[in-house]
Amino acid sequence: MSSNKMRDNVERWLTHESHSFEFVKNPDNSFHVLVKHAGQAGVPIEIFEPKKQPGIIVVGSKVIMRNNQIARFLGFSPEEKERFEKKVGDYCYSLQAIHKLIEEDGKQKVGVYVVLDNKVDLNQQTLFDAINRVSEMHEKTARFLLKTF
Repeated sequence: MSSNKMRDNVERWLTHESHSFEFVKNPDNSFHVLVKHAGQAGVPIEIFEPKKQPGIIVVGSKVIMRNNQIARFLGFSPEEKERFEKKVGDYCYSLQAIHKLIEEDGKQKVGVYVVLDNKVDLNQQTLFDAINRVSEMHEKTARFLLKTF
């Protein structure tokens, strides 16, 4: 499936399900969509195709750490940051989430992602299943950060 066809399909499926979304400019991606409120938790979800991985759709969400958590994280020594990153990684692994610690807009964030391959029958149902899964992972990761950090 070409990037344009995949983009068109994602746009059509989101419109069909009455989701509010916008296209985001990102030079690393063939297309990048931000859904403002998705899944059971109504969290912002990103859907994109990395240019370096044509035929792959990534569905993800970023959990923004609270200000007191960010202040504490920034005060960590390199060893403490490494232990924290391993703890987050182990937790995300238990959720079967691909994760990434991100600094964006002056905030620390934990991104949780699901990767879909168009060879495995990417369709409207698999996309919305992934959106719901990411929404759930977002909420679980946010609770994990509150409890452990």
